[in-house]
Parts: sequence; C-alpha cells; structure tokens
Amino acid sequence: MVRERHNSSGGAVNSGQEYDVIVVGGGPAGSTVSTLVRKRGHRVLLLEKESFPRYQIGESLLPATVHGIAHLLGVHEELRDAGFTVKHGGTFKWGANPEPWTFDFAVSRRMAGPTSFAYQVERMKFDHILLENARKHGVEVSEQCTVTDVLKSADRAEGVRYTDAEGAVHEARARYVVDASGNSSRIYAAADSRREYSTFFRNLALFGYFEGGKRLSAPSSGNILSVAFDNGWFWYIPLTPEITSVGAVVNQESASLVQGDPAKAMRGFVQSCPLIADMLAEATPVTEGPYGQFRVRKDWSYCNTRFFAPGMVLVGDAACFVDPVFSSGVHLATYSGLLAARSINACLEAGDEGAGEGIGEQAAFEEFEQRYRREYGLFYEFLVGFYEMHESEDSYFWRARKLSDSAGSDIEAFVELVGGVSSGEFDGGGTATERIAAGTRDMTRMVAGAEEHADGAVIGAAAGKLLEQGTALQARALVGSQAGEGRSITPGGLSASADGLSWVRDDGAGVDAR
Repeated sequence: MVRERHNSSGGAVNSGQEYDVIVVGGGPAGSTVSTLVRKRGHRVLLLEKESFPRYQIGESLLPATVHGIAHLLGVHEELRDAGFTVKHGGTFKWGANPEPWTFDFAVSRRMAGPTSFAYQVERMKFDHILLENARKHGVEVSEQCTVTDVLKSADRAEGVRYTDAEGAVHEARARYVVDASGNSSRIYAAADSRREYSTFFRNLALFGYFEGGKRLSAPSSGNILSVAFDNGWFWYIPLTPEITSVGAVVNQESASLVQGDPAKAMRGFVQSCPLIADMLAEATPVTEGPYGQFRVRKDWSYCNTRFFAPGMVLVGDAACFVDPVFSSGVHLATYSGLLAARSINACLEAGDEGAGEGIGEQAAFEEFEQRYRREYGLFYEFLVGFYEMHESEDSYFWRARKLSDSAGSDIEAFVELVGGVSSGEFDGGGTATERIAAGTRDMTRMVAGAEEHADGAVIGAAAGKLLEQGTALQARALVGSQAGEGRSITPGGLSASADGLSWVRDDGAGVDAR
C-alpha cells in the first residue's frame, strides 16, 4: 500500500514503496547493475529522469562488450539485429610516427574468427536496448522521474525522494541505493563523497556530427580514427553510413578558442588537422534533430573520493571518468555495474553479517571499490604518459613497464596494461562459456615489425598493442570465475561466484598479491 503524507511545504508525498535496490539512472551502468541484481530475484526500482531513447555521447564499443557483457545481459542478438556500424579495428595517428597506425581485431590469435569485430553505436539506440532489457528481466523502470534527495537514517542511505512526470512527489525505500546518474550526478554527496578533477587532464571536448564524411578504405571503413594535432586530438567515428561523430579534445590553453561560436571553433580545429580536414572535405554539419548542434563538455577526467557508503554505491560516471582516448567509458560503466551487483547480491543473500561464506557488507563493497579504483588508476596513469604525443612508440612501451612493474619486455608490459591484464585479475581462463570468453580474453599476440595494410597505412608494433587495448579493456567485466576474471586479487580474498553475479571466499591462492 502506498501511504500519503505531506512535506514541509505542504505538498503531498506518496510513500511506502519498498524494494531491495533502487538504481538512479538508466544508462549502461544503471541498466547493467539493475539487470544483474534482478537476475538473482531481488526487487529493483530504476528511476530515470529522461525518457528513452535520449541523446548520449560515447559511441564506440569494444569486442568484449559485444561478445561478452551483451551475452551476460542477454542482449547480444538485439545488438546484432540493430544495424550498427561494424568495426574491425581502429586507426591512430599519434606520437612520433608520421604514418597512421592501423590494426584489425583479427590480428590477435584470440580474436580471430566470428568475434573479431565490434560496433559503432548510436547511444540513443544502444542505451534503450539495455534499459528495455532491464524491464524485460523484471526491473521496475520509471522514466521521467527526477531524484531530488537520498533518504537517510542515521548514517545509512535507506531510499530516495523523487518527482514523477506529473510533478507528484514520492518516497521509496530500499536496502541499497545505486547512483548511476552519470557525470551530472548531484546525489553522490550523500555518500560523503567529493568529486576531485584531474590536474593533468584539464581538457575540453567540442563535438558534433557531420553528413557526407569520408570513410577509410575497406575493410577498415568502420574503424574509429584518432588523430593528434597541435591543440589536442580528434576522434572520428563512422556512426552510420551517412553520419560521422567528430570531436576535438583540446588542452586548457586552447579552451578559449571555443568561446563564442562553437561551429567556427570546430572549423578552425579541423583546418589545423590535415587528416581530419581531408576526411571532412565534402561533409556538412548536421543541423537538425538530436545530432543538430555542437556540444561542449568540460573537466573531462575526475574521480570521487568515495565509491560507497553504508547503503549507497556509486557506479559509472557518477564515480569517475577518464579521458576517452581508449574508449573506456562504457567499459568502466558496465564493469562497475557488475562489481556493484556482485556486492549487493552477496549482502542481500547473506545478510549484514554474511552467512555461509562469512562476507560482511564492508568486505563486499571494499572489494567493489578496490577493483574499480585499480581499473581506473591503470587507465589514468598510463594516459598521462600516452599524452606525450611527440615521443616514440618505444617510449610508450617503456612507460607501461615502469608503471606496471612488469618482469616482461617493454612491449609485453604495454599490451598487458592497455589490454587490462596488468593486474593479473584476468589470468587463465579455462574453456567454459567459449562464446563469451572467445571475444574477451586477454590479448597476448603482438604485431612485430611493420607490414602494409589494405588501405596503405602501416601496421606496426604500436598498432598491434592498440588492438590489444581495444579488445581486452572490458575483459574483467564478464563471467566471473568461469573466465578466470573473478579470482581474488589478494590471498584469501573474495572471488566471483560461478555465475559471476556475487562474491564468495577464495581458496586462499589469489591471482595477484601485489
């Protein structure tokens, strides 16, 4: 029964809704955590302030997303049938090498075959698929509902207050509140968390959409193209056969150039980057619909001081975000959603003190935060060195080995770091769930030397490493112990359950005691 009371200003408040989990935000992080908690039979309410489909940036996915997490969520067939642009790899023009670095996912022995591709996606469609999938699994999804406050009892979050599309005020209570409301989140402070912006990545992104942009030659026509230039770097994403997403990520010194007329600023940046200027030589900006404007996003990289507090957890961009050069946004969102789901499921099913496995709430959420921070930290620290755009490829490899303290060669350290396997969390793998693991295992084969690609670009050692990072960044976000992902990161710590949806006590071995 829903009870009605009045707030301090005299308005009616509908209260009495009870759930196990309330998720605020319906993007990839929110859809992932809500679906995976619901798959364990728990009652989940998802509140989204907008009405889907809605515009969102971040269109380039990785093979691990398509062939891994999509299977875990049960949306792989819908993605296959959605008509998204297929990409077989990527192209970088970065560093001291004057030639583009082009790579194919199929170069890797582990990626060859039917899993050697990913998608460029319109996030309006992609996010809608994930949200509707949550609804199909039994998540109670309420759109056009704005959360205004987190309800607390003593120091513990116990629910939310929100306003629906008609302006009615509601209160709902749950054991756990998940903030998945993105970079614009205003409720993360309820977890006694502060957002700290990077002092290094003080960048600004100016982006928009063009019709009639050129494509790389087949089979690379669906590739993402990343190009460094004097003010920063460009992304160039063939979103559909007609539309290209183009963004200039510029440094703080160049941010003033964006003030006033963003279209004029974009023209100036394009003209100062010959490769992008050539690709857009016959293109025109989109002027109507959701793609019909230039947008600006500031303060690109940040990390919150806390990712969880009693009764509350932050996932996706509500917790942290790092410069998108390696297309890590959806990875960090879905990975954090899975980690949070494991911790929530473990606590809901074991009680506060932990039942059979003896896993308490503090231990479960410390596991979530430790793994999530480590993943974010690896990206951040490596990107600091990668932004030395005039260094040689060998310098990038050396930086990777120094950062990861790897015993292997510089090249091996690079591929392990940008491939997401430096932590050792994704060692081994076994043979179970091959349809998932085949597209997500750590990439270990590298391209040695250079050879001519179909479109005339050079495939060099760095190109092979960038392949590895592109295919494996999401590897740990998948099927838990069945893929070797969920082993403990400290001796005697927590590891993933057999289905990857909860935590269990490890046998004491651990995969990485460093």
